[in-house]
Amino acid sequence: MRQIVLDTETTGLSAQDGDRIIEIGCVELVNRKLTGNNRHFYLHPEDRAIHEEALRVHGITLEFLADKPVFAQVAEDLRDYLQGAHLVIHNAPFDIGFLNAEFARLGWGAVTDLIDSVIDTLVMAKEMYPGKRNGLDALCDRLDVDNSGRTFHGALLDAELLADVYINLTRGQNALVIETDNTSTSSANGQARPRIDLAGIELPVLRPSAHELQAHEALLLDLDKASKGQTLWRKLLPA
Repeated sequence: MRQIVLDTETTGLSAQDGDRIIEIGCVELVNRKLTGNNRHFYLHPEDRAIHEEALRVHGITLEFLADKPVFAQVAEDLRDYLQGAHLVIHNAPFDIGFLNAEFARLGWGAVTDLIDSVIDTLVMAKEMYPGKRNGLDALCDRLDVDNSGRTFHGALLDAELLADVYINLTRGQNALVIETDNTSTSSANGQARPRIDLAGIELPVLRPSAHELQAHEALLLDLDKASKGQTLWRKLLPA
């Protein structure tokens, strides 16, 4: 699977009101591994000023961007790079909205027409850590991702940090592959890799002790009492 972890920095918060992208950072993952095939663009916003609030966040000035290309000059490279990928973005509607606005200026369709899917790590984090702070810095602290170099927001740095955060958020997914034959497959470097036959392995079955069964039944009785006999498992018990 090819995934692109993407982040942008902008002149302000509203693509609909004409704010522009001034930095794009992309980090490529193939089968959850960093490939080094990244993209990083600084972009001149043409006739759009940078809001003071945005400047305090990313520190990118118009003077710095004076000799940088406009979006149209890098658009084809970016479009080809994103083609068919799964995007991983923190607060995806924000970045997707800005990319769609830039594409629309060129007469192109939405960026989502080019890609396979969008994974929003903010949505993932809110589901995993409800009621907690789920910004990128908070997730780095929670997941032991080193963000000590993040003085300002920067699209490439943030994409690199988000790639680590995403791998940690999804740790264990796709990690256990059970093969049922003895044929070989190819590893990442193209060399033959024997498959392991796990059919003969007997997994241990852990059974509860009498004390654990008694405690479990007591908990069910408390829940049943609190719901006045309306718990689902009681309704499903045979008469």
